Formats: sequence, structure tokens, C-alpha cells
Amino acid sequence: MKQTLNKDQFRFQMNQIRPDNFSYEGLGALFDYFEEIEDSTQTDMEFDPIAICCDFSQCSLDEFIDAFPDLNAEKINSNTYKKTAIEGYINRLGFWFAFVEDGKEIIYENF
Repeated sequence: MKQTLNKDQFRFQMNQIRPDNFSYEGLGALFDYFEEIEDSTQTDMEFDPIAICCDFSQCSLDEFIDAFPDLNAEKINSNTYKKTAIEGYINRLGFWFAFVEDGKEIIYENF
């Protein structure tokens, strides 16, 4: 049996199982990313909220910088520079990410 979820159903289901992992906006960004994958591969993805929570994280820009010593080695002051530094760092590694909550937080694929 297969169930198709729209963005609102995806957010609701994720919040029922793991309410503290992602913000409303973060879940929307994840859903859009999964839709892009389905469109580009022409395959349906299975909804697995536990795997999603293991594979993706959301945190503030400062928490992200603190968690990755390569970024923390530089003095990063402004939010604009933080976003630029984080974006360059993740792009070099080749993982997915999106800035959410007016650019104050990041949701990213764990690496």
C-alpha cells in the first residue's frame, strides 16, 4: 500500500513522530528537496521520518559554525558572512542545504 503526501501532510506526519527536529519552514524546504529528487529520478520516495531525522539536521548558523572546526577557525561576525562561509563549505562537500527562518537557521544533509 502506498500513500502520497502533500506538503501539509508531510509536515503533519513529521511533527506527529518527531516534533522537535525541524521548523515548519524547514519541513517545507525538505519536502521541496524530496520532490525535486522524485522529479529528477522519476521514482517515488518512501516516507521514512526516522531516516529523515537521521539524515538531516536543523540548527542556528552559530551552532553550525561551532560544530564544524574548519568554519570555526575563522572569525565570522555578520550573518551575511556566516551564510556565505557556510554555503561555500557545504558546496565544497557536495551536500544539500537550505537557509530557513529568515536566514537565521540552516537545514542540511548530515555529512
